Amino acid sequence: MKFTEQHDQLRRTVKDVVEKEINPHYEAWEKAGIFPAREVFAKFGKLGLLGIHKPEKYGGMGLDYGYQVVMDEEMGGCAGGSIGMAVGVQTSMATPALARFGSEALCREFLAPAIAGQQVAAIAVSEVSGGSDVAALKTTARKDGGDYVINGSKMWITNASQSDWMCTLVNTGDGPVHLNKSLVIIPTKTKGVTVAPKLDKLGMRASDTCPVHFEDVRIPQHHRIGEEGHGFMIQMMQFQEERLMGAASAMKGMEKVINATIAYCRERETFGMPLIDNQVVHFRMAELQTEVETLRSLVYRAVEEYVDGNDVTRLASMAKLKAGRLTREVSDACLQYWGGMGFMWDNVASRAYRDSRLLSIGGGADEIMLGIICKLMGILPGKKKK
Repeated sequence: MKFTEQHDQLRRTVKDVVEKEINPHYEAWEKAGIFPAREVFAKFGKLGLLGIHKPEKYGGMGLDYGYQVVMDEEMGGCAGGSIGMAVGVQTSMATPALARFGSEALCREFLAPAIAGQQVAAIAVSEVSGGSDVAALKTTARKDGGDYVINGSKMWITNASQSDWMCTLVNTGDGPVHLNKSLVIIPTKTKGVTVAPKLDKLGMRASDTCPVHFEDVRIPQHHRIGEEGHGFMIQMMQFQEERLMGAASAMKGMEKVINATIAYCRERETFGMPLIDNQVVHFRMAELQTEVETLRSLVYRAVEEYVDGNDVTRLASMAKLKAGRLTREVSDACLQYWGGMGFMWDNVASRAYRDSRLLSIGGGADEIMLGIICKLMGILPGKKKK
């Protein structure tokens, strides 16, 4: 990717917001187990950061996806992963399908206020019986007059306790599992929607994540995104942006941990010399930084393809897989060099260790990414390469 002054200005804007509006409060938010999403999103919305590549007619900037990835990458500078993930839900998980396939009325009702930071969005796909196995979800939506009546449950829903609406994948028919689903917008305050108490998570602890239950929830059919029965396909397309966001946002976070570890190893002396002077340590830091740059090249290549209008399912899946595994490797390796300090709760490496573990699970587990890649390589059992 070739960055212009416009890209650089956006990068500086996001960095400034992160340093002034997020990082000074992060410790308190993590201890509270939640951050003030409406307040934070309002600040992002005023700067146009929630609609960088969304249509201008709904308040977006109308820029290409490369600009969105600049923001995603810079969000990795947050003191922890929770806020970047929550903002990513708003920009890259709950709204891409709405912006692309939603009716004008639906976009004006839900997309425009989400871009402005006036509403908080959530994406409700995963269920206890079908996390990464999207085809196995059980939540149903039956027609009744001009409405859908929805019953079922969703699990691990980020932003749920503060959300105004959820982009929700439901079964709208009894046909084949890839052809019987639809994406619908469900306002959280609709009668029959119950957001359960926050889950107690290993990491991402400044983000609210909750189960959600639907009991005879009635919404108008015009809340559907795109055509009925196309929900699985539309959600697979939406996953491309989610997975690229996850990979892009991991890069600067890993560099932050690497650089902090280098600084600590310069100061910490063992056996009469700085720890960084041990070849095993400075070689390892060089290896990790090289891996981060390799991931960056993969992400940038995928983004260029996406901007050109190409299907990047293969590259996005590879980037997501690589990022999830690499964040685990970086945080674990760096934590080791902090010694006993690395085992402390508020250490930069230990927080990365907790927060980054989600990337290999959420948005499709590593094993799902491998399955997608194998399918596109034509090496799944019974599959032939086209």
